[in-house]
Amino acid sequence: MVILGIDPGLAHTGWGVVETRGTLCRARAYGCVATKAHDPLPERLGAIHSELAQVIERFHPTDVAIEQIFFGQNTKSAIATAHARGAALVACATAGCAIGEYTPMQIKQAVAGTGAADKHQVTYMVRTVLALDHDPKPDHCADALAAAVCHAHLERTLAKARVAVPR
Repeated sequence: MVILGIDPGLAHTGWGVVETRGTLCRARAYGCVATKAHDPLPERLGAIHSELAQVIERFHPTDVAIEQIFFGQNTKSAIATAHARGAALVACATAGCAIGEYTPMQIKQAVAGTGAADKHQVTYMVRTVLALDHDPKPDHCADALAAAVCHAHLERTLAKARVAVPR
């Protein structure tokens, strides 16, 4: 299975592609869509959509794992992230990808074993699980790869559950 993980953000949208075979999970590619603050919002959203559509066309993921928005104190930041997330979702839906949405806590739990993991722990575990010889940079890429790993773990668990339950 090929999974595209997305860490949405208006300034930086991280993406990471992983491939799974059984319990093996390896990174195929990752990157970051960067937009400039002085550019108009429609152009920034268009760039996110366009670049993710190119990633989808290149790697042909069957599934997408995208991080849900964390609503903290900064509502303005959450709205900007929601715009970016929408552009990403449109690119994925247009390509016909199955989409899984996960909270930051779910992703951290799946990758690091605790929903309270910090950025360094997540990056370390992504590097370890995917057998990378370096830390994925920037952090947005590590977060996107973590979302894809989370989805891979969940799909593997659900497949085992389907086999275990006779119909």
